[in-house]
Amino acid sequence: MLEIHVVRKDNRHLYQEYFDPYFRWRHEIYVKQRKWMALDRPDGREIDQFDTEDAVYLFAIDNGQLIGGMRALPTLAPTLMSDIFPYLNIREPIRRSDVYELSRIFVIPERRGEHAGPRVEMLLLTAIMEYGISVGLTGFTIVLESWWLPRFERCGWKAHPLGLPQMIDGMSVLAVLVDCDDTTWKSLCSQIGLTRPTLTWRGLAGINRLALPEISIPAPSTAPPAR
Repeated sequence: MLEIHVVRKDNRHLYQEYFDPYFRWRHEIYVKQRKWMALDRPDGREIDQFDTEDAVYLFAIDNGQLIGGMRALPTLAPTLMSDIFPYLNIREPIRRSDVYELSRIFVIPERRGEHAGPRVEMLLLTAIMEYGISVGLTGFTIVLESWWLPRFERCGWKAHPLGLPQMIDGMSVLAVLVDCDDTTWKSLCSQIGLTRPTLTWRGLAGINRLALPEISIPAPSTAPPAR
């Protein structure tokens, strides 16, 4: 059964078996497939300076197999936007306790766009919104390729550009701030048919979490009887 797990420094020891495939999939996707050669490492793992103990990961796990992931970093710590791409933000990079930066969002190739059940990508986007609400975040910053924007719009994410797109390694890239709020999360849940929270907080019982809003899935409309 597919589950989205929250992995933080408090419970990372419970997920050691998943970190090697996680970093190897990042290398496969970002270095081999997308040709981000600056990230290449001889050990076949894509690990950078932002994979610190402050990083929060979401692992999509299905029957013991890692099939997707995402990384979230507190913007009070060093981030991609603050240290690598500060010029993408017209103003100073955002540094706030209620805003995290998202990066390394991926789904393994054989599980992309499947037709049975919710797409893994949509589950991850829903899950990170649930995480943000649970810990009191109000937004996420992201450095992304411009083609992500219509995808976010289709799924209901509200992304606000922080600057103008720039060409980097032949790609149009920009920085955005995405709202993290109850309305967006409930809309995402409705789209994929979730009737309850989706995150697994294994080993994190001591983490103070805020109550989530009730999810109500509207009943399908019925056409009036023909006369």
